[in-house]
Amino acid sequence: MTTKPAHIAMFSIAAHGHVNPSLEVIRELVARGHRVTYAIPPIFAEKVAQTGAEVKPWHSVLPTPDDDPEAWGSTLLDNVEPFLDDAVQALPQLIEAYEGDEPDLVIHDITSYPARVLGHRWGVPVISLSPNLVAWEGYEQEVAEPMWEEPKKTERGRAYYARFEAWLKENGIDLHPDPFVGRPDRSLVLIPKALQPHADRVDEKVYTFVGACQGDRSHEGEWQRPEGAEKVVLVSLGSSFTKQPAFYRECVKAFSGMPGWHLVLQIGRSVDPSELGEIPDGVEVHSWVPQLAILKQADLFVTHAGAGGSQEGLATATPMIAVPQAVDQFGNADMLQGLGVARHVPAEEATADTLRTAALALLDDPEVARRLKEIQTDMAGEGGTRRAVDLIEAELPA
Repeated sequence: MTTKPAHIAMFSIAAHGHVNPSLEVIRELVARGHRVTYAIPPIFAEKVAQTGAEVKPWHSVLPTPDDDPEAWGSTLLDNVEPFLDDAVQALPQLIEAYEGDEPDLVIHDITSYPARVLGHRWGVPVISLSPNLVAWEGYEQEVAEPMWEEPKKTERGRAYYARFEAWLKENGIDLHPDPFVGRPDRSLVLIPKALQPHADRVDEKVYTFVGACQGDRSHEGEWQRPEGAEKVVLVSLGSSFTKQPAFYRECVKAFSGMPGWHLVLQIGRSVDPSELGEIPDGVEVHSWVPQLAILKQADLFVTHAGAGGSQEGLATATPMIAVPQAVDQFGNADMLQGLGVARHVPAEEATADTLRTAALALLDDPEVARRLKEIQTDMAGEGGTRRAVDLIEAELPA
Protein backbone atom coordinates (compact mmCIF):
# COMPACT_ATOMS: atom_id res chain seq x y z
CA MET A 1 0.00 0.00 0.00
CA THR A 2 1.30 3.44 -0.95
CA THR A 3 0.42 6.17 1.54
CA LYS A 4 0.51 9.86 0.76
CA PRO A 5 3.14 11.61 2.93
CA ALA A 6 1.57 13.23 5.98
CA HIS A 7 2.49 15.41 8.94
CA ILE A 8 2.53 13.16 12.01
CA ALA A 9 3.11 14.70 15.45
CA MET A 10 4.59 12.68 18.32
CA PHE A 11 4.40 13.78 21.97
CA SER A 12 6.32 12.40 24.95
CA ILE A 13 8.04 13.34 28.21
CA ALA A 14 11.75 13.52 29.05
CA ALA A 15 12.19 9.96 30.32
CA HIS A 16 14.24 7.21 28.68
CA GLY A 17 11.58 4.55 29.32
CA HIS A 18 9.01 6.63 27.45
CA VAL A 19 11.13 8.03 24.62
CA ASN A 20 13.27 5.01 23.70
CA PRO A 21 10.38 2.66 22.74
CA SER A 22 9.12 5.19 20.17
CA LEU A 23 12.37 6.03 18.41
CA GLU A 24 12.44 3.23 15.82
CA VAL A 25 8.79 3.88 14.97
CA ILE A 26 9.64 7.55 14.34
CA ARG A 27 12.71 6.64 12.29
CA GLU A 28 10.62 4.33 10.07
CA LEU A 29 7.88 6.94 9.60
CA VAL A 30 10.53 9.43 8.43
CA ALA A 31 12.07 6.79 6.14
CA ARG A 32 8.65 6.31 4.50
CA GLY A 33 8.55 9.98 3.57
CA HIS A 34 6.35 11.42 6.30
CA ARG A 35 7.11 14.69 7.99
CA VAL A 36 7.33 13.85 11.68
CA THR A 37 7.47 16.48 14.40
CA TYR A 38 8.35 15.33 17.92
CA ALA A 39 7.38 17.51 20.89
CA ILE A 40 9.91 16.83 23.64
CA PRO A 41 11.82 18.83 26.30
CA PRO A 42 15.29 19.99 25.15
CA ILE A 43 17.21 17.42 27.22
CA PHE A 44 16.08 14.75 24.69
CA ALA A 45 16.22 16.94 21.58
CA GLU A 46 19.46 15.50 20.22
CA LYS A 47 18.37 11.90 20.73
CA VAL A 48 15.06 12.55 18.95
CA ALA A 49 16.68 14.52 16.11
CA GLN A 50 18.82 11.49 15.24
CA THR A 51 15.66 9.76 13.97
CA GLY A 52 15.16 12.46 11.32
CA ALA A 53 12.18 13.97 13.14
CA GLU A 54 11.84 17.72 13.57
CA VAL A 55 12.03 18.62 17.26
CA LYS A 56 9.36 20.87 18.76
CA PRO A 57 10.91 21.79 22.13
CA TRP A 58 8.83 22.68 25.16
CA HIS A 59 9.57 23.34 28.83
CA SER A 60 8.61 20.61 31.30
CA VAL A 61 8.32 20.81 35.09
CA LEU A 62 8.67 17.05 35.60
CA PRO A 63 11.82 15.63 37.24
CA THR A 64 14.42 14.71 34.60
CA PRO A 65 16.68 11.62 34.41
CA ASP A 66 19.45 13.78 35.95
CA ASP A 67 17.38 14.65 39.03
CA ASP A 68 17.38 12.70 42.28
CA PRO A 69 14.90 9.78 41.91
CA GLU A 70 13.36 10.82 45.22
CA ALA A 71 11.97 13.92 43.44
CA TRP A 72 9.07 11.69 42.34
CA GLY A 73 7.92 11.18 45.94
CA SER A 74 6.63 7.93 47.38
CA THR A 75 2.81 7.89 47.34
CA LEU A 76 0.35 7.38 44.50
CA LEU A 77 -0.65 11.06 44.54
CA ASP A 78 3.03 12.07 44.63
CA ASN A 79 3.47 10.07 41.43
CA VAL A 80 0.43 11.31 39.48
CA GLU A 81 0.12 14.98 40.45
CA PRO A 82 3.30 16.03 38.58
CA PHE A 83 1.89 14.70 35.28
CA LEU A 84 -1.23 16.84 35.63
CA ASP A 85 0.81 19.89 36.69
CA ASP A 86 3.05 19.38 33.67
CA ALA A 87 0.15 18.89 31.27
CA VAL A 88 -1.62 22.08 32.38
CA GLN A 89 1.48 24.23 31.89
CA ALA A 90 2.59 22.40 28.70
CA LEU A 91 -0.66 22.70 26.75
CA PRO A 92 -0.39 26.47 25.97
CA GLN A 93 3.23 25.95 24.87
CA LEU A 94 2.23 23.15 22.50
CA ILE A 95 -0.76 25.04 21.10
CA GLU A 96 1.62 27.89 20.25
CA ALA A 97 4.30 25.55 18.83
CA TYR A 98 1.79 24.00 16.40
CA GLU A 99 -0.13 27.17 15.50
CA GLY A 100 -0.50 27.08 11.71
CA ASP A 101 1.34 23.73 11.59
CA GLU A 102 -1.36 21.33 12.74
CA PRO A 103 -0.66 17.65 11.99
CA ASP A 104 -2.76 15.07 10.13
CA LEU A 105 -2.41 12.56 12.98
CA VAL A 106 -1.20 12.54 16.59
CA ILE A 107 0.78 9.74 18.21
CA HIS A 108 1.79 9.98 21.84
CA ASP A 109 3.30 8.24 24.80
CA ILE A 110 0.77 7.34 27.50
CA THR A 111 2.18 10.04 29.82
CA SER A 112 1.43 12.89 27.38
CA TYR A 113 -2.00 14.12 28.46
CA PRO A 114 -1.85 17.26 26.25
CA ALA A 115 -1.58 15.10 23.10
CA ARG A 116 -5.09 13.70 23.46
CA VAL A 117 -6.42 17.21 24.15
CA LEU A 118 -4.65 18.56 21.05
CA GLY A 119 -5.94 15.75 18.86
CA HIS A 120 -9.48 16.61 20.01
CA ARG A 121 -8.85 20.32 19.38
CA TRP A 122 -7.52 19.68 15.86
CA GLY A 123 -10.05 16.98 14.97
CA VAL A 124 -7.41 14.46 13.90
CA PRO A 125 -6.89 10.75 14.75
CA VAL A 126 -4.96 10.06 17.96
CA ILE A 127 -2.96 6.87 18.64
CA SER A 128 -1.45 6.03 22.01
CA LEU A 129 1.92 4.26 22.07
CA SER A 130 2.09 2.21 25.27
CA PRO A 131 5.58 1.21 26.44
CA ASN A 132 4.10 -0.99 29.17
CA LEU A 133 1.05 -3.07 30.07
CA VAL A 134 -2.45 -1.86 29.18
CA ALA A 135 -5.86 -2.16 30.83
CA TRP A 136 -7.81 -5.37 30.32
CA GLU A 137 -11.55 -5.91 30.73
CA GLY A 138 -12.02 -5.80 34.50
CA TYR A 139 -8.82 -3.82 35.18
CA GLU A 140 -10.68 -0.97 36.88
CA GLN A 141 -12.47 -3.26 39.34
CA GLU A 142 -9.50 -5.52 40.01
CA VAL A 143 -6.63 -2.99 40.15
CA ALA A 144 -7.48 0.70 39.77
CA GLU A 145 -10.40 0.99 42.20
CA PRO A 146 -8.68 -0.81 45.13
CA MET A 147 -5.49 1.21 44.49
CA TRP A 148 -7.36 4.53 44.50
CA GLU A 149 -9.88 3.75 47.25
CA GLU A 150 -7.98 5.50 50.07
CA PRO A 151 -6.44 8.42 48.07
CA LYS A 152 -9.89 9.33 46.72
CA LYS A 153 -11.18 9.76 50.29
CA THR A 154 -8.57 12.42 51.09
CA GLU A 155 -8.96 16.14 50.50
CA ARG A 156 -5.82 16.05 48.36
CA GLY A 157 -7.18 13.20 46.25
CA ARG A 158 -10.53 14.93 45.71
CA ALA A 159 -8.72 18.15 44.75
CA TYR A 160 -6.59 16.28 42.20
CA TYR A 161 -9.65 14.81 40.47
CA ALA A 162 -11.57 18.09 40.58
CA ARG A 163 -8.67 19.93 38.98
CA PHE A 164 -8.22 17.24 36.31
CA GLU A 165 -11.93 17.21 35.39
CA ALA A 166 -12.04 21.01 35.24
CA TRP A 167 -9.01 21.07 32.90
CA LEU A 168 -10.61 18.49 30.59
CA LYS A 169 -13.92 20.40 30.50
CA GLU A 170 -12.09 23.67 29.74
CA ASN A 171 -10.71 21.89 26.69
CA GLY A 172 -14.01 20.47 25.49
CA ILE A 173 -13.47 16.90 26.73
CA ASP A 174 -16.37 15.36 28.61
CA LEU A 175 -14.51 12.39 30.07
CA HIS A 176 -13.65 11.37 33.62
CA PRO A 177 -9.85 11.54 34.17
CA ASP A 178 -9.56 7.75 34.65
CA PRO A 179 -10.71 6.71 31.15
CA PHE A 180 -9.00 9.78 29.68
CA VAL A 181 -5.66 8.47 30.99
CA GLY A 182 -6.26 4.73 30.87
CA ARG A 183 -8.67 4.04 28.01
CA PRO A 184 -7.41 5.39 24.66
CA ASP A 185 -9.51 5.14 21.50
CA ARG A 186 -6.62 3.42 19.70
CA SER A 187 -3.34 2.10 21.06
CA LEU A 188 -0.26 0.30 19.80
CA VAL A 189 1.37 -1.70 22.58
CA LEU A 190 5.15 -1.69 22.30
CA ILE A 191 5.72 -4.75 24.49
CA PRO A 192 5.45 -8.44 23.64
CA LYS A 193 2.08 -9.98 24.43
CA ALA A 194 3.91 -12.38 26.75
CA LEU A 195 4.43 -9.48 29.21
CA GLN A 196 0.74 -8.45 29.26
CA PRO A 197 -1.33 -9.70 32.22
CA HIS A 198 -4.71 -11.16 31.22
CA ALA A 199 -3.84 -10.74 27.54
CA ASP A 200 -6.93 -12.76 26.61
CA ARG A 201 -9.11 -10.01 28.18
CA VAL A 202 -7.55 -7.08 26.29
CA ASP A 203 -9.82 -5.42 23.71
CA GLU A 204 -8.04 -6.09 20.42
CA LYS A 205 -10.20 -3.55 18.57
CA VAL A 206 -8.42 -0.86 20.62
CA TYR A 207 -5.05 -2.40 21.47
CA THR A 208 -2.64 -4.06 19.05
CA PHE A 209 0.51 -5.72 20.39
CA VAL A 210 3.39 -5.07 18.03
CA GLY A 211 6.12 -6.14 20.42
CA ALA A 212 9.53 -4.56 20.90
CA CYS A 213 10.50 -1.95 18.31
CA GLN A 214 14.25 -2.33 18.58
CA GLY A 215 16.61 -1.04 15.92
CA ASP A 216 20.32 -0.59 15.50
CA ARG A 217 21.70 0.58 18.84
CA SER A 218 25.35 0.77 17.77
CA HIS A 219 25.30 4.55 18.33
CA GLU A 220 24.92 3.81 22.07
CA GLY A 221 28.34 2.15 22.11
CA GLU A 222 29.77 -1.34 21.91
CA TRP A 223 30.80 -3.79 24.62
CA GLN A 224 33.13 -6.76 24.38
CA ARG A 225 32.86 -9.82 26.59
CA PRO A 226 36.19 -10.15 28.44
CA GLU A 227 38.38 -13.05 27.42
CA GLY A 228 38.03 -15.88 29.92
CA ALA A 229 34.68 -14.73 31.30
CA GLU A 230 32.68 -17.94 31.70
CA LYS A 231 29.53 -16.15 32.91
CA VAL A 232 28.60 -12.48 32.44
CA VAL A 233 26.04 -10.80 34.71
CA LEU A 234 24.54 -7.39 33.93
CA VAL A 235 22.94 -5.46 36.80
CA SER A 236 20.82 -2.43 35.92
CA LEU A 237 17.90 -0.71 37.63
CA GLY A 238 17.16 1.41 34.57
CA SER A 239 17.35 5.19 34.58
CA SER A 240 14.96 6.41 37.31
CA PHE A 241 15.13 4.27 40.47
CA THR A 242 18.89 3.87 40.67
CA LYS A 243 19.78 5.33 44.07
CA GLN A 244 20.39 1.92 45.69
CA PRO A 245 24.04 1.69 46.88
CA ALA A 246 23.29 -1.07 49.42
CA PHE A 247 21.75 -3.24 46.68
CA TYR A 248 24.76 -2.72 44.42
CA ARG A 249 27.09 -3.76 47.27
CA GLU A 250 25.09 -6.99 47.64
CA CYS A 251 25.45 -7.63 43.89
CA VAL A 252 29.21 -7.20 44.10
CA LYS A 253 29.29 -9.63 47.04
CA ALA A 254 27.02 -12.11 45.24
CA PHE A 255 28.96 -12.46 41.98
CA SER A 256 32.52 -11.23 42.44
CA GLY A 257 33.66 -14.25 44.40
CA MET A 258 32.49 -16.80 41.82
CA PRO A 259 35.38 -18.11 39.69
CA GLY A 260 35.04 -17.21 36.01
CA TRP A 261 32.13 -14.80 36.58
CA HIS A 262 32.26 -11.21 35.31
CA LEU A 263 29.92 -8.49 36.64
CA VAL A 264 28.85 -5.35 34.79
CA LEU A 265 27.19 -2.95 37.21
CA GLN A 266 25.24 0.12 36.06
CA ILE A 267 24.67 2.42 39.05
CA GLY A 268 23.12 5.53 37.49
CA ARG A 269 24.09 9.11 38.26
CA SER A 270 22.82 9.29 41.85
CA VAL A 271 25.40 6.89 43.32
CA ASP A 272 29.14 7.53 43.60
CA PRO A 273 31.31 4.43 42.94
CA SER A 274 33.13 5.15 46.22
CA GLU A 275 29.90 4.19 48.04
CA LEU A 276 30.43 0.60 46.89
CA GLY A 277 33.73 0.13 48.70
CA GLU A 278 36.65 -1.66 47.10
CA ILE A 279 35.80 -2.96 43.63
CA PRO A 280 37.26 -6.47 43.06
CA ASP A 281 38.72 -7.72 39.79
CA GLY A 282 36.08 -8.94 37.38
CA VAL A 283 33.65 -6.13 38.25
CA GLU A 284 32.95 -3.14 35.98
CA VAL A 285 31.11 -0.13 37.45
CA HIS A 286 29.50 2.46 35.16
CA SER A 287 26.90 5.22 35.50
CA TRP A 288 25.44 4.07 32.16
CA VAL A 289 26.03 1.12 29.78
CA PRO A 290 24.89 0.12 26.26
CA GLN A 291 22.41 -2.35 27.72
CA LEU A 292 21.29 -4.19 24.59
CA ALA A 293 24.88 -4.69 23.39
CA ILE A 294 25.74 -6.32 26.73
CA LEU A 295 22.59 -8.43 26.93
CA LYS A 296 23.39 -9.99 23.55
CA GLN A 297 26.48 -11.46 25.24
CA ALA A 298 25.33 -11.84 28.86
CA ASP A 299 24.30 -15.00 30.69
CA LEU A 300 22.16 -13.32 33.37
CA PHE A 301 20.33 -10.01 33.78
CA VAL A 302 19.54 -8.56 37.21
CA THR A 303 16.87 -5.99 36.39
CA HIS A 304 14.26 -3.72 37.98
CA ALA A 305 11.80 -5.30 35.50
CA GLY A 306 10.82 -2.09 33.76
CA ALA A 307 8.99 -2.77 30.50
CA GLY A 308 12.01 -1.84 28.36
CA GLY A 309 14.51 -3.96 30.26
CA SER A 310 12.10 -6.90 30.56
CA GLN A 311 11.52 -7.11 26.84
CA GLU A 312 15.23 -6.66 26.07
CA GLY A 313 15.91 -9.62 28.35
CA LEU A 314 13.27 -11.65 26.49
CA ALA A 315 14.46 -10.50 23.04
CA THR A 316 18.02 -11.62 23.82
CA ALA A 317 16.85 -14.82 25.60
CA THR A 318 18.66 -13.82 28.83
CA PRO A 319 17.51 -15.34 32.15
CA MET A 320 16.53 -12.62 34.65
CA ILE A 321 16.46 -11.90 38.35
CA ALA A 322 13.73 -9.27 38.73
CA VAL A 323 14.14 -6.86 41.65
CA PRO A 324 11.29 -4.36 41.08
CA GLN A 325 11.48 -0.85 42.53
CA ALA A 326 8.22 0.93 41.58
CA VAL A 327 5.01 1.20 39.50
CA ASP A 328 4.47 -1.50 36.85
CA GLN A 329 7.73 -3.29 37.68
CA PHE A 330 6.14 -5.53 40.34
CA GLY A 331 3.61 -6.85 37.85
CA ASN A 332 6.31 -7.33 35.21
CA ALA A 333 8.43 -9.27 37.70
CA ASP A 334 5.51 -11.61 38.42
CA MET A 335 4.85 -12.04 34.70
CA LEU A 336 8.49 -12.92 34.00
CA GLN A 337 8.52 -15.44 36.84
CA GLY A 338 5.20 -16.89 35.62
CA LEU A 339 6.72 -17.33 32.16
CA GLY A 340 9.43 -19.49 33.73
CA VAL A 341 12.32 -17.23 32.66
CA ALA A 342 13.05 -15.26 35.83
CA ARG A 343 13.02 -15.19 39.62
CA HIS A 344 11.16 -12.35 41.35
CA VAL A 345 13.26 -11.24 44.33
CA PRO A 346 11.68 -8.43 46.42
CA ALA A 347 14.14 -5.56 46.98
CA GLU A 348 14.19 -6.09 50.76
CA GLU A 349 15.21 -9.75 50.23
CA ALA A 350 17.92 -9.08 47.63
CA THR A 351 20.93 -10.18 49.68
CA ALA A 352 24.10 -11.61 48.17
CA ASP A 353 23.08 -15.16 49.16
CA THR A 354 19.58 -14.83 47.70
CA LEU A 355 20.86 -13.35 44.44
CA ARG A 356 23.53 -16.03 44.05
CA THR A 357 21.06 -18.85 44.79
CA ALA A 358 18.57 -17.48 42.26
CA ALA A 359 21.29 -17.05 39.63
CA LEU A 360 22.53 -20.63 39.92
CA ALA A 361 18.99 -22.04 39.87
CA LEU A 362 18.18 -20.14 36.66
CA LEU A 363 21.37 -21.05 34.86
CA ASP A 364 21.22 -24.72 35.85
CA ASP A 365 17.66 -25.20 34.57
CA PRO A 366 17.44 -26.21 30.87
CA GLU A 367 13.69 -25.44 30.91
CA VAL A 368 14.49 -21.74 31.45
CA ALA A 369 16.63 -21.67 28.30
CA ARG A 370 13.93 -23.52 26.35
CA ARG A 371 11.19 -21.12 27.41
CA LEU A 372 13.34 -18.10 26.56
CA LYS A 373 13.99 -19.38 23.04
CA GLU A 374 10.28 -20.08 22.54
CA ILE A 375 9.30 -16.55 23.67
CA GLN A 376 12.08 -15.00 21.56
CA THR A 377 10.64 -16.74 18.48
CA ASP A 378 7.07 -15.62 19.30
CA MET A 379 8.25 -12.02 19.76
CA ALA A 380 9.93 -12.01 16.37
CA GLY A 381 6.53 -12.79 14.81
CA GLU A 382 4.72 -9.82 16.40
CA GLY A 383 5.90 -7.45 13.71
CA GLY A 384 7.74 -4.77 15.69
CA THR A 385 8.53 -1.47 14.02
CA ARG A 386 7.27 -2.20 10.51
CA ARG A 387 3.89 -3.43 11.72
CA ALA A 388 3.55 -0.46 14.08
CA VAL A 389 4.13 1.97 11.22
CA ASP A 390 1.76 0.08 8.91
CA LEU A 391 -0.94 0.46 11.56
CA ILE A 392 -0.23 4.18 12.05
CA GLU A 393 -0.45 4.77 8.32
CA ALA A 394 -3.76 2.89 8.25
CA GLU A 395 -5.22 5.50 10.63
CA LEU A 396 -4.24 8.48 8.47
CA PRO A 397 -7.21 10.43 7.07
CA ALA A 398 -7.94 9.48 3.46
